[in-house]
Amino acid sequence: MKDYLTLLNHTKWDYKYHLVFIPKRHKKRIYGHLRRELGMMFHVLAQQKESQIVEGHVQPDHVHMCIQIPPKFAVSNMIGFLKGKMAIAIARDLMGWKENFSGENFWARGYFVTQVGLDEEMVREYIRKQEDEEERQDQLKLNL
Repeated sequence: MKDYLTLLNHTKWDYKYHLVFIPKRHKKRIYGHLRRELGMMFHVLAQQKESQIVEGHVQPDHVHMCIQIPPKFAVSNMIGFLKGKMAIAIARDLMGWKENFSGENFWARGYFVTQVGLDEEMVREYIRKQEDEEERQDQLKLNL
């Protein structure tokens, strides 16, 4: 039997979502030290909203994650929170900007999200293998 999380005494839930979003203008802006730092920062932000990233991978030009979000939070609000707080953290902590950041956009406005449901293991494996698959695709392009 599958384990479910308890929100209240009478409520059991297991809501997981596959989430993908990109930097503005789909440039390869997530690189080097920035890419290494983002994973841990996303986990900390998710915990602030009682959520958990169960699988994630930061690519140079996009982010994939499987995230568990309690039903009391709207998915769109959670995504906005993650992207907004992360943009501020990138500007302050990783790029050294010390000013107010209104108008500064790191992430593109849109995102892809779908409920994971019973396909959780397949989605998690897909996320884990993203980098290998992109390298394979790049090699195919070079060989043509």
